[in-house]
Amino acid sequence: MNRAFDLRAACAEAIDRRRDLGWAVADRAAGALAAAGDPTGVPRTWSTRFELDDTETRLLEVAAAVDDPALYLCLGLLSGDEGPARPTVAIALELVGAAPAAPASLARFGPLAPLQRYRLIRVDGGAALGARRLVVPDRVAAQLRGDDLPDPAVLDLLIDSTPMRLDGADRVASALQRGEQVVWIHGPVRSAAVAMATGACRILGVPYVVADLRRLPAQPRASDESDRPSELMPDPAIVSDAVTRLVDEATLTGSLLVLAGADLATAELGTLTRAALPVIAIGTRAWDPAWNGTMPTTVTAPRLTLAQRQALWEDLLPDHDVPREAVALRLTPEQIHQVAIAAGAAAAEDGLEQPELAHLRAAARRFCRGQHATETGVTIDDLVLPAHVRREVVRLLDWTRYRDEVAELGPLHGKGKGTGICALFAGSPGTGKTLAAHVVADALGMDLMQVDLSSVLSKYIGESERNLERLFTDAEATNAVLFFDEADALFGARSEVRDAHDRYANQEISYLLQRMESFDGVTILATNLRGNLDPAFARRLHFVITFPDPDAATRTDLWRHLLSAAGDMDPADPIDPVALGAAVELCGGDIRNVVLAAVYDAVARAEPVGLRHVAVALSREFVKLGRRMPNERWLSDAAMPVGRLAGSATG
Repeated sequence: MNRAFDLRAACAEAIDRRRDLGWAVADRAAGALAAAGDPTGVPRTWSTRFELDDTETRLLEVAAAVDDPALYLCLGLLSGDEGPARPTVAIALELVGAAPAAPASLARFGPLAPLQRYRLIRVDGGAALGARRLVVPDRVAAQLRGDDLPDPAVLDLLIDSTPMRLDGADRVASALQRGEQVVWIHGPVRSAAVAMATGACRILGVPYVVADLRRLPAQPRASDESDRPSELMPDPAIVSDAVTRLVDEATLTGSLLVLAGADLATAELGTLTRAALPVIAIGTRAWDPAWNGTMPTTVTAPRLTLAQRQALWEDLLPDHDVPREAVALRLTPEQIHQVAIAAGAAAAEDGLEQPELAHLRAAARRFCRGQHATETGVTIDDLVLPAHVRREVVRLLDWTRYRDEVAELGPLHGKGKGTGICALFAGSPGTGKTLAAHVVADALGMDLMQVDLSSVLSKYIGESERNLERLFTDAEATNAVLFFDEADALFGARSEVRDAHDRYANQEISYLLQRMESFDGVTILATNLRGNLDPAFARRLHFVITFPDPDAATRTDLWRHLLSAAGDMDPADPIDPVALGAAVELCGGDIRNVVLAAVYDAVARAEPVGLRHVAVALSREFVKLGRRMPNERWLSDAAMPVGRLAGSATG
């Protein structure tokens, strides 16, 4: 602490000067001073950190002295108040031995002078500068008292990190050693940007604090048109306040600030460049020279290689054989750390010493879940398909699990292109395309992000592309399978340009073609009308899986699988899946509807499920489809008892 300045002695001299002038409350001020303790000193390190000279350090000590009630009263009386009050600029200058009216003295309270530039002191009031009050912000005052706990607004933004010496960390460290104020790290989704930034801090041996602006609450951003869809973004005023608080917290604690989500705060780059200590800013976008007049050192953060993921998993799960599928999960170092902890806790609840693959997958889904994702809990066993179609789905799973191993062999996907996997599921309605998409996501331990086309397509020029970009970005960030159902509505063939509508429709298709080239995730397109898709998409497709209408054997398997979950069966009215499979030509989705309706009818009558319930449900399903019921006498006879009951209840 800086003890060269004796504030109590300076106050005593000021009281004596006023007593000589016949000041009426001199004795009262002297009594308050006598009861005062030692004022809070300013750490010597602050002088260097905040570029304070001796006079500015003493001014800060005067402003902070109001924490002592006796000094609070004394300073108020000296400032001309009737009771406790904060010191005026003039009194503070007098106490530190500076001329209160001199321009050089008053300049110490200018907006670019250290005391206000680093927000150590606030000058309040609308009077002449000498009569304004000096206020030490609460967080600064708390730090001077030795309170290191950040305020809640900052605490909510702080995140943990897993420092790693990755490619690029040495460049970041060198830039900071050269005295650069801001280093920009371009961190694409799921990159190890935070780990690299904190690894650079470890190289330099400096303390750091890590915060993420993406944790700020988002709200719809206003648009010019009242019916134009709005974008969810944090309010700029909230972002500005958060950046200011984070910079202050880092500098007060002598820490380097690592700021993730910095592309939300490009309007606050001035605050970062004027900070007392350097800042490592991390954004998902590359540096744009239009943001600021300076050009900082820019480093692109890598993603973890398979070897790095393997080593990190082994460090977190020692003496444990980490499953190959777990290493294949595309997670950041911080996510791997969190998943390992959560999976370990889940394994302990199951009475296991080490987590299994199922625990790791479940934990990974929780930490990567996006707002559009869905989870159904289906497995590959729920997918009843012909053997050759099932083999293709399993092959798609293998490609997705081990694509990183293939990518590390060389640029087999093509230079400048992503390592994403794109599959087309084609077939008639009800043949299992959507269910297969859910199976793929669940088998990979990923969520399924099912695209709602009504929320994507827009009448505004360029808005559809922006909506699609958000979907692709969210899918990459949350490691989700992106599923376009009824894909021909969005991926339709481009047409000859006859008017503006055709031009902009073709523009959307062209954007999708380009974005799918760079997409690094898993995309599944489902369509009933494969011929309607633009031919240019065929080259982007790694899989084209046709889901045929089920044959008799497949229909039999479907009946067996669905009826196995239907509860108690009526032994007096048995259901023959083989006979149903041979006689009833329906797709899997229709068969599911029939079984569901039969179960509802049986439960409503408190009966076990029998052929009579299935027969009535079949007749209703065929009416719904506009088709004739199979001409099978045994089905008609089975439907009669329940049909009469249903008819009388309806009548």
